[in-house]
Amino acid sequence: MQAVFLGSIGTIADTSELQRAAFNDAFREHGLDWQWDRDTYREMLGQAGGRARIAEAAKAEGVDVDAEAIHATKTRLFQAALDDGAATLRPGVADLVAHARDKGLKLGVVTTTSRGNAEHLLAAVGLEQERFDIIVTREHVEQPKPDPECYAYAAKCLGVDAAACVAVEDNPDGVRAARAAGVNCYAWPNENTAGQEFGDATMAGRDIDQAVFGAAA
Repeated sequence: MQAVFLGSIGTIADTSELQRAAFNDAFREHGLDWQWDRDTYREMLGQAGGRARIAEAAKAEGVDVDAEAIHATKTRLFQAALDDGAATLRPGVADLVAHARDKGLKLGVVTTTSRGNAEHLLAAVGLEQERFDIIVTREHVEQPKPDPECYAYAAKCLGVDAAACVAVEDNPDGVRAARAAGVNCYAWPNENTAGQEFGDATMAGRDIDQAVFGAAA
């Protein structure tokens, strides 16, 4: 193992319900009577990208909306919730980061959310950005997940072999991105992606540090 990559920010803190609430609040701010319940949102999580979900919902409703503006409002509301302390680290993440550092492994966050979301999330859970060798966000790549570009970019920047890296992902598109880049992947579902199909990823238990380093011991 040469590097460990935390994929979606949901692998650091389970933000799925915070994001759903932010979507619904954004819809109200934009005068839409949409309300995504948990079952609806769970179905949408098979596809990465909030803008794409908004656009698809508008298409299904037969209405014209400014998906970019709605998503910007959702992002503002989500980041405000993070700043208010609404997120906590998932089990084993702090130990995973410390363990990777102790072993001299490269450590990265590889997400295609915005840089702002990643920075707010890391600050909210007390993980200093300096602890990571690389933080890849949507600003670094042309194609979002499930395209493998973000993982290929991370491996190239760090000078590591993709096949000697391990990724942790909480959604199917993230797993597809990692595997398409040749990166070994642990699927660690969040409360809204549990039960989805994660392909050939290794399913992780509750504690991600034990899943990754216990298997490598």
